[in-house]
Amino acid sequence: MATGDRLRRLLAMLTWLAQVGEAPIEVVADRFGLTPTSLVAELEMAACCGVPPYSPDQLMEILVTDTTVATRPGVALARPRRLSASEGFALAVSARALLAVDGSDEGGDLSRALDKLDEALGGKAIAVELDAPPMLPVVRWALEGDLPLTITYYSASSDRLGERRIRPRRLFAAQGHWYVDAECSTAGGLRRFRIDRITAAEPAAPGQQDRPRVPDPATAHGAEEERAPEGTGLEVFVPGPESARVRLSVHPSAAWLLESVAAVEPPVTIAGRVEVELFVGGTAWLERLLLRLGRHAVVLDPPEFRILAAEAAARILLRYR
Repeated sequence: MATGDRLRRLLAMLTWLAQVGEAPIEVVADRFGLTPTSLVAELEMAACCGVPPYSPDQLMEILVTDTTVATRPGVALARPRRLSASEGFALAVSARALLAVDGSDEGGDLSRALDKLDEALGGKAIAVELDAPPMLPVVRWALEGDLPLTITYYSASSDRLGERRIRPRRLFAAQGHWYVDAECSTAGGLRRFRIDRITAAEPAAPGQQDRPRVPDPATAHGAEEERAPEGTGLEVFVPGPESARVRLSVHPSAAWLLESVAAVEPPVTIAGRVEVELFVGGTAWLERLLLRLGRHAVVLDPPEFRILAAEAAARILLRYR
């Protein structure tokens, strides 16, 4: 999960805990899609947050026992604030982002405070309006009927059009665009498509056989089939249509760079180095990542990608000559 998504989830957890006071670790972990160990690690990070001068009385107080967790905001953070109109608007937008996180209490204290803030800002709720891509009705129709589609899709990573057979499983809006997670017969797995890059779509020809159904990780975690347009993140990571798996070995001093990259599984430490498997949408993106990591990173798999960094560096040096 990207750093920004982790921060939104952490803030949503703290908001919910501040409302309920204390809750069992298992309940909180299940609510926000974490393991108990991961939950405690995230909250330990929050215990280092506060306001200057960051003395103990200015930090959040996180109380963790063997079975429960509780949080107190601290004196400085609990004190009422006077906000300007611009600060109020920014706070309202941030609050809606937190309410969009799975596990947030949409009818709780934060939602009621947001209603009051909306009224103070003019009486109208802040909303994000999205343009509907031409192929959106067709994709929604296929989703509702559990029907396969044959689509023509523009891949930004490869800069080409291609035909694919998909069966939509989840339709949602995020970051100003509409997306569909679909079983892709071409790729043989679950893939994410941006709907405004679908240039044509029609029902698949009868008689063609689909591959076995691929479990939808979003549905498995209880996510909605269609997320409201004000959603602020892509949530459960699903690779794009042209994605390939790449395994890297990275020196611990450079592992921070991988925090903004969605990994297939959590990184592991082997022989003092961090090994991580990524979905890569195109070689150009991977070249840029490897150049930033420099000598601290080595491609383990697939073998044909092991020379990408050297080839990219050679091309750049040639331009300087």
